[in-house]
Amino acid sequence: MDRRSIIKQAGIAGVLAAGAAPAVHAQAAVRWRLASSFPKSLDTIYGAAEVFAKKVKELSGGKFEISVHAGGELMPPLGVVDGVQQGSVEMCHTVPYYYFGKNEAFAIGAAIPFGMNSRQMTAWMMHGNGRKLMNEFYAKYNIVSFAGGNTGAQMGGWFRKEIKTPADIKGLKFRVGGFAGRVIERMGGVPQNIPGGEIYQALEKGTIDAAEWVGPYDDQKLGFNKVAPYYYYPGWWEGGPEVDFFINNKAFDTLSPENKAIIEAASAYAHVDMQAKYDALNPTALKQLVGAKTKVVSFPKEVLQASFDASMAIYAELEAKNPDWKKIYSDYRTFQKDQILWFRFAEARFDSFMQTAKL
Repeated sequence: MDRRSIIKQAGIAGVLAAGAAPAVHAQAAVRWRLASSFPKSLDTIYGAAEVFAKKVKELSGGKFEISVHAGGELMPPLGVVDGVQQGSVEMCHTVPYYYFGKNEAFAIGAAIPFGMNSRQMTAWMMHGNGRKLMNEFYAKYNIVSFAGGNTGAQMGGWFRKEIKTPADIKGLKFRVGGFAGRVIERMGGVPQNIPGGEIYQALEKGTIDAAEWVGPYDDQKLGFNKVAPYYYYPGWWEGGPEVDFFINNKAFDTLSPENKAIIEAASAYAHVDMQAKYDALNPTALKQLVGAKTKVVSFPKEVLQASFDASMAIYAELEAKNPDWKKIYSDYRTFQKDQILWFRFAEARFDSFMQTAKL
């Protein structure tokens, strides 16, 4: 060995001995399971979890992998929050309002009747107090939340008979997601909380009289037009429902800073991708449903007003008895009022003109 090689090796050894060598961080492989509330057939809402998992794997160079499991594979579709809370799975993909039975405040994290649209909801979550307030609340259930998609304003659902007045709601057995059931109940209806994959059979057999899900693309895939002729709009209970990734807080805390950043980035990507997909696919599906003789009908103003009045009465009652609701709802409504003012001058006026313009 020549002299230069000896000096060179001695120099490296000296550097290492002095602790001055650059640190090399070998990221340990992470394997998680995600339980979805949705069936695989819905490539939009279920698919957002797959989009998320794929992006996590890409951003981590394959070191962080999340397997996605459809509703019913690991646990019941509406049992996923219990699974995350108890640590049975690291995370789930679901709609927070499904769990209003635990506490009504869950609903505010997704959508409440006559609430914000999707852009307003994202603004509240990202640049208002939304995510902070909701995560403070979710901490009681060992959960950390991240945005997992939005459907945009939804349709009002499929009905066997016409809805002409508020009286037509009385006795109606209506599959309606989350907190909206409280309003339907106040109006004399009979709400049913049924997972997406079970709605068709219930509607076909007459177990229910009406059902809402999301919008034209998903509803067509689920075949609701074959078992109910009237397709109502708008879904006043879901102006912009956020779907969320719920992560067990202990599992999240064990992640490296890099993997936490990857979760945040991948969830933001999946969040935007879901609504873009719905906006791209719904128009064609609606035209096809109309072509198949579906009767697309708007809720009469009288019905909307009665629904609004019932909603506001329920909110007032909750403010008086549920501290979690009062804290979050107060901030939510203050933010929404400013959003409505802004949208009135820009988005709403522009949209109303474009809907009558001939392109």
